[in-house]
Amino acid sequence: MKKDIHPDYSQTAIHCACGNVVEAGSTKEDIRVEVCSKCHPFFTGKQKLMDTAGRIERFRRKYAKFEAEKREGARPRGDEAKTGA
Repeated sequence: MKKDIHPDYSQTAIHCACGNVVEAGSTKEDIRVEVCSKCHPFFTGKQKLMDTAGRIERFRRKYAKFEAEKREGARPRGDEAKTGA
């Protein structure tokens, strides 16, 4: 194995936005995260407000026409309407 090609591995503190600090080994000196196991809804079982920038609403608007067609039934579109196929 070659010498002096690996980064230095040391103990570091991982700081979460909620204030939780976890000691772990890493090649980075200081690590800051937004969500940790102490405040993440999956681990706590509590709902926490996370900024999703309206992704769900944007998805629903984008695919609203497909939902409307699905509710109305399969109507022929384009060439299918002309040929009856």
